[in-house]
Amino acid sequence: MVVPALLPFLPEVMQVSFIELGLAISVFNIVSMLIQTPMGFAVDRLGARKVLLAGLAVGSSSLLFLAVYPTYICLLLTYALAGAANGVYHPADYAILSKVIPQAKMGRAFSLHSFAGYLGTAVTPGILVPIAVFYGVRNAIAVAGLLGAGTLLLLLISRPPLEANDKHERQVTRFTGTARPIRVFNLSVIMMTLIFILLSLSANPVEKFSVSALLQGYDADLPLANAAVTAFLFCSALGVLGGGLLADRTKRHGFVAAAALGVAALLMAAVAAYNLPPMLLILVFGMVGVLTGIIVPSRDMLIRAVTSPGSEGRVFGMVFTGFNIGSTIGPLLFGYLLDNTMARAVFGSAVLFMALTALATWMQELKIARAGQRKK
Repeated sequence: MVVPALLPFLPEVMQVSFIELGLAISVFNIVSMLIQTPMGFAVDRLGARKVLLAGLAVGSSSLLFLAVYPTYICLLLTYALAGAANGVYHPADYAILSKVIPQAKMGRAFSLHSFAGYLGTAVTPGILVPIAVFYGVRNAIAVAGLLGAGTLLLLLISRPPLEANDKHERQVTRFTGTARPIRVFNLSVIMMTLIFILLSLSANPVEKFSVSALLQGYDADLPLANAAVTAFLFCSALGVLGGGLLADRTKRHGFVAAAALGVAALLMAAVAAYNLPPMLLILVFGMVGVLTGIIVPSRDMLIRAVTSPGSEGRVFGMVFTGFNIGSTIGPLLFGYLLDNTMARAVFGSAVLFMALTALATWMQELKIARAGQRKK
């Protein structure tokens, strides 16, 4: 979130356009896209903890490097390294959760994990923007890098029970071959990857480009635009928590996600079409945040439905590659729209991609239900 949070400042600091900054975000996601599935195999073979530590080390170091050399070329290099680190997190994190959490509590576990990520995303602008205003962009970037280094330190000094279990599982896998119970490139996994591409394209314009779009096309000032996005991010985090409870109480995860996304698309259509009053704009962004947060645990449970034990790293790595693909396309598209003063089209794009995601998720749920009926 470093570049999206500092997006209003970076064109002047680095003397670049929005589309050039979008290219940096795309570099991040291209590298993540290329490395995430191989990292999933590494997680299954080497263990999640080791791979996670390496990712944190590379990610935090890359931001500290950018703080020292805040040029556009260094931004591209930094975001390539950060993209490599980002390719580690999803396969490692979800492999850890899948191995140690009972099935009956899996939805809540996924929701707590995602809530922490959403909360970190939500507080990023509130932390980095004031630092950038009062102490400069370089110091804001350095703070982000130091937070990553602090997380790495906490993991280095901890010794979770997973470490011993992880080693045992790798030994069993080596001699029994149980790490290959499912082909990564099967139809269900590919369908989930497509859904994640659409999810990324749905979230990108609201999460990363709405501040600039509101400033450009809606006569909003910076405090109002930041308030709207902050409401979206914080309410997304709260929605994730509620979605975890819901995910443990239903097996129709695709229907839950499709319904929530459909309503979110209708609300975002109002933003695209009208100049909403300030308080109503903040309220709508908050409601969209709740709805898009609710789907997160259900989304993760849909992935788990096409995953078997021993394949967690590679399957989650493959599916989350969809986020990287969408996040590679999205910044270029939305940066182009902003450079051509088409701010309303940014939100219109969010409506389109939310509707397509709802349709694809509904179809995936029907496919899973039909597969379950055949097994019976």
